[in-house]
Amino acid sequence: MASVFLYHVVGDLTVGKPELVEFTETQTVEAAIRAIGESTECGIPVWKTRSQKGLIENAEMRRKRFVGILNSLDIVAFLAREECLADQEKAMKTPVSEVVFPDNSLLKELDPATRLIDALEMMKQGVKRLLVPKSVVWRGMSKRFSILYNGKWLKNIDTSNPAANANRPSTSSPVPIRDKFCCLSREDIIRFIIGCLGALAPIPLSSIYSLGIINPNYCSIEASRPAIVATQKLPSDPPAVAVIDPMAVDYNKIIGEISATKLWKCDYLAAAWALANFSAGQFVMGVEDNISSSSLPDFAVNPMVTNANTANSRGGIVRPKKFSSRSIGFVSNPTNSSLSVSRSMYRGRSAPLTCKETSSLAAVMAQMLSHRATHVWVTDAENEDHLVGVVGYADILAAVTRPLPTTNPETHSCSSMLINQA
Repeated sequence: MASVFLYHVVGDLTVGKPELVEFTETQTVEAAIRAIGESTECGIPVWKTRSQKGLIENAEMRRKRFVGILNSLDIVAFLAREECLADQEKAMKTPVSEVVFPDNSLLKELDPATRLIDALEMMKQGVKRLLVPKSVVWRGMSKRFSILYNGKWLKNIDTSNPAANANRPSTSSPVPIRDKFCCLSREDIIRFIIGCLGALAPIPLSSIYSLGIINPNYCSIEASRPAIVATQKLPSDPPAVAVIDPMAVDYNKIIGEISATKLWKCDYLAAAWALANFSAGQFVMGVEDNISSSSLPDFAVNPMVTNANTANSRGGIVRPKKFSSRSIGFVSNPTNSSLSVSRSMYRGRSAPLTCKETSSLAAVMAQMLSHRATHVWVTDAENEDHLVGVVGYADILAAVTRPLPTTNPETHSCSSMLINQA
């Protein structure tokens, strides 16, 4: 196991993290959409309202108030319900307590002095957020991080002038600020890890296949099936469903995904309508305004689309409904509406994030961070159309915390000589 996880503590990752602002279960779906747009991992922790204002809580009281994590896919699935489509204004005013799935095991409160390796072990077991008390000052930080005091950088202590240091706070231990916390996500952990790749060698340069972290037990749906079927049993980690081409023989060919990542900053109402009315293939491809939904090749259309123009009517007023890849955040080529255009022209941002099973762990982590994704779909090394599994945060944490292979001193010495000679 790399020493970087043994000698670093959770407090090292809290530098510069904003104070947690609790999102309560009484707030609306509309407010949740705004909050999710500014969140990490496409989701927000949801809390019960405090019974008494000003009450000093202990860790157990806070744990009982935590409800669960609400993500963008949960909201789109809720808005795609028949009663929500019938009255979208009422649906947007619904309290999130009716949407979020209760699971208080997803968050753990930790002391800033907790070893990083212990925090990683918790996340490997399913914890998605770490609640860490804010500190006035923390001495346990590594040399890579400067000490903060009241939001200002501390200069090096002048040992020759004790009087100048008399007014400075003691740095022997963290001083928690009462009832002020920051929240660390698995994305924060991966960002820290990618800055310490040298200490983890040779794991980061090993292929994800050789590390054995490819998860073959992913959720999928055929492109010809109604998209709403994907939400009947939403996967928890990663919150994603692969859309498979039904025409592929002997293997699964991924053409898109229905996931919290793809719906993170979309038009939620447009996405919900499309989810309820289109096939999975049409949903991920993004149907253009100037293309008839019935003209899409290969994929059967959900029969509900027949009456799509009246799906959003209220009080007898028919409101024509248009859906495009742009309306839910997908980008396509609006200049060419020819039906003979390659299907990939209508995918844009809806194209799934993929890597090969021979890709290195470092490359996969970089992909996830650059796209703010919770996962990467893995394809066969020889056939990019062949989907073999998925890699998520938990899989990466399992890889970096495994024991490092022992190095032969003689081999290491020879390698150093060759490098010096070069």
